[in-house]
Amino acid sequence: MADQSTDSGTTPMTDEQRDEAASQIVDRFSLWSGAAGLIPVPFVDIAAVGGLQLQMLRRISEVYGIPFSSNRGKSIIASLAGALIPASTATTTAMSVGSLMKGLPGVGTVVGALTMPVFSAGATYVIGKVFIQHFASGGTLLDFNPPDYREFIKSQQEKLSGKFSSSTDKPGSAARSKS
Repeated sequence: MADQSTDSGTTPMTDEQRDEAASQIVDRFSLWSGAAGLIPVPFVDIAAVGGLQLQMLRRISEVYGIPFSSNRGKSIIASLAGALIPASTATTTAMSVGSLMKGLPGVGTVVGALTMPVFSAGATYVIGKVFIQHFASGGTLLDFNPPDYREFIKSQQEKLSGKFSSSTDKPGSAARSKS
């Protein structure tokens, strides 16, 4: 039903509604990517996360009425995940190491199970927000240029890491304010 409103144009969405719908898609797929990071088989988790990111891109494209090409989407996600994110080397390496660690009995399984969901969800969130920004500004998959979004990606990563650090700081800061 939501597809009818975006595809046929019978119920046009305002820019705010479109951005909100796209943000909900990103939030949902980020959670699913985190869950996919829990898959205990090395590299199957990475493939699952990649598939979820591609599906997320397809859904965001539908919200903005942008024609979607699966091959183009794959190459764009790969370029974003592998080359553009400032900490991409660390993130990509951490995801690969986290996935590989799952193959080691005991500690490796625990380390992999703790790192992959966080990196998977974070990467999916940032990629989704980049495409919301790009599509909202009138861009398409054909004119997407990853280097144009370096600063935006950096700000989204800071925002995301701020969410994690503020959630871990709250209990300590509450305890300090009571004393």
